[in-house]
Amino acid sequence: MSSQLQKSDLKLLAACLLLAVLFEQSFFHGTVGVSYIIFVVAFYWLYYWRFRKFPLSNHRLGFLLLICIWLLALSYLLYSNPFFYVMNAFIIPCLIIIHIVLISNQSKIQWYQLRFLSLIFKSISDSFSFLGQFFKLGKTSMLTKMDEGHVQMFKKISLGLMISFPVLVIVIGLLSSADQRFSSLMSSLPNMMIDVPLAEWIVRTIIIIVYTLAVFGFIGSLRKSNTVVASNVVEKKLVTLDGIIIATILILLDVVYVLFVSVQFQYFFSDTLHSGYTYAEYARRGFFELLLVSLINLSVLSGVLTFTKVDSRRMKRLIQILLSILITASGIMLVSAFLRLNLYEEFYGYTFYRVLPHSFTVFLGIVFAYTLVKVWIDRLTIRHFYFISALIYYTFLNVMNVDQFIVNENMKRYEETGVIDVHYLSQSDPGIIELIDLYETNPKDIEYEIKEQLQIRKNELIENEMSWQSFNFTRYTTEERLKNLNLE
Repeated sequence: MSSQLQKSDLKLLAACLLLAVLFEQSFFHGTVGVSYIIFVVAFYWLYYWRFRKFPLSNHRLGFLLLICIWLLALSYLLYSNPFFYVMNAFIIPCLIIIHIVLISNQSKIQWYQLRFLSLIFKSISDSFSFLGQFFKLGKTSMLTKMDEGHVQMFKKISLGLMISFPVLVIVIGLLSSADQRFSSLMSSLPNMMIDVPLAEWIVRTIIIIVYTLAVFGFIGSLRKSNTVVASNVVEKKLVTLDGIIIATILILLDVVYVLFVSVQFQYFFSDTLHSGYTYAEYARRGFFELLLVSLINLSVLSGVLTFTKVDSRRMKRLIQILLSILITASGIMLVSAFLRLNLYEEFYGYTFYRVLPHSFTVFLGIVFAYTLVKVWIDRLTIRHFYFISALIYYTFLNVMNVDQFIVNENMKRYEETGVIDVHYLSQSDPGIIELIDLYETNPKDIEYEIKEQLQIRKNELIENEMSWQSFNFTRYTTEERLKNLNLE
C-alpha cells in the first residue's frame, strides 16, 4: 500500500459497506432463499469491479468454480432440502475463497499442489495486514489535514465524552428509577430511531461492521500483494515410501480382500444368505462397513501413488499389479454395497439418507476406475480428478432435486406394494405436493393419515409468514397448494 490513501480504496470500503448491509439483510432475517443468489451476484459484481483492470489467471478452473458456486447458490431458490441448506452454508463460502484466490493471484503455484493451501491462508492473513495499514494511513492522513488547534479541540471533546459517559449512565439510571414515564421514554428511544430492539440493533451493526472489514481486507489485500512466484519451484514430497514395504502391505491387503470377495460370490451374488438373516437385515448390516473399507482403500491408493518411490522396473510392475487387484476388489465391494442398499430400499422405501450414500457408491466407482487408469499411466494426476469430480458430483446432487427423485421412487413403490410412509413424505415440499395429489384422489386406506399430516403443515404455514429473503419456488408452490386445499 502506498504512503497515502487512494480513492479506489475508499470506494471499495464504501462498496463493502453496502455489501455488508445486503449480507445482514440476506442471511439474518429468516430462512435463506432467493437472498443467497442475490448476495452472490452482488459479491461478484463488487469483485469484478475491483479487478476490472487487473489480469486474472486460471480461467478454465475458475470458470468451473464460478458455475458451481452460482448453481449451489441458486439451489436455495429452486429447492428446499435441509441437508444441503446446512452444508452449503459452509461449502459455498469456502469455494468462493478458493475461487477468488485462484483467479486473483499471479503466482505460479499450481492449484493442485499442497502449497496452494498455504497461499489461501496467506491471503487471509494478508487481509489483516492490509486493514492495519489502511487505518494507520487513514489516521495519518486525517491528522495531516488538521491544524494543531483542531487536533487539540478534538482531543478535548473526546476526553469530555469519555468522562461524561459513566456519569450519564448513573444519572439516567437514577432518574429512570425516580420516574416511570422517563424510564419508558429512555427505553423507547432506540425503537424510535429504528423499529428494532436495541440489543438486536447493536448485533446487526456489529455484523455489518465485521463483514465490511472482512471483505474490504480480503479483496483489497489481493490486489496489493500480488507477487509472481518463480515457476521453477518444484513441489517436494513430504515423505517417500519404500517399494518393498508398500508391496508387502499391498500383498497382505489383497489376500484379505480376495478371500472376502470369494465369500461374496459364494452367497451374496448367488442369492444365498447366512441363516438367520433376512435380506433387509443383511443389507443394513453390511453397507456402511463396505463403504468405509472402500474409503480406506482409496486413501491407501492415493498415498501409494503419491509418495512411493520405486527404482526397479520389476518392483514397479509388481506394485501396479497389486494396486490393480486392490482396486478390482474395492470395485466388487462397492457393487456389493450398492446391491445391499438397493435391497434395503426395496424393503423399507427411499429416504434422503439412503439415496445419498447410494449415489456416493456410484461416485466412488468412477473414482476407482480413474485411479485404475492412473496406476498404469503415470502422467495422469489424481488430485485434479479427485477435486474436480467431487465438485461436479456435489453440485449435481444440489441441482438434480434429490427430494423429487425420492418422492417419485416411493410412489412407484406404493403403486407396486401399496405401502407408503406418509410421515416421511410430509417432511419435504415435493412430498407434501404428492400427498396433496393423493388426498385429492381420495385413497380410502390412508385418507385420515394424509389429512392429519397436511393439516399440520397447513397450520405451520399460517403461523410462519415467509419473508422476501426466504422466497423459494418449491416452497412457494407447496404453500399455494396448501392454501387452496380444503381439508374439511
